[in-house]
Amino acid sequence: MLTIYHNPRCSKSRQTLALLEEKANEHKQEFTIVEYLKTPLNQGQIEQLLVQLNCTPVEMIRTKEAEFKEQELNGASDEQLIQAMVNTPKLVERPIVSDGDKAIIGRPPENVFSLFNQ
Repeated sequence: MLTIYHNPRCSKSRQTLALLEEKANEHKQEFTIVEYLKTPLNQGQIEQLLVQLNCTPVEMIRTKEAEFKEQELNGASDEQLIQAMVNTPKLVERPIVSDGDKAIIGRPPENVFSLFNQ
């Protein structure tokens, strides 16, 4: 089952969702949409996505957001960055699509294709 962690106000997230809908339909695969600003991720979910993405917290956080600077997160520890994403969901990079084992960040949106070419 695929899951997209989606922000409908983000153009890249909308583009990734459109590509996901198209590919999932072709492959007769269902997916779930999680609007993570309405349903924030907890620490365990973020840690699981980091493993699936095979990345560090700084690679999954939006460093250009005002909240990143306001919270003085430059040079913060992994634990501090994860807690910042829990407390301020807007800081989570978007969109993220997971198949339960592997995840991708939809920047560019075409990254979602890799979840179908396994």
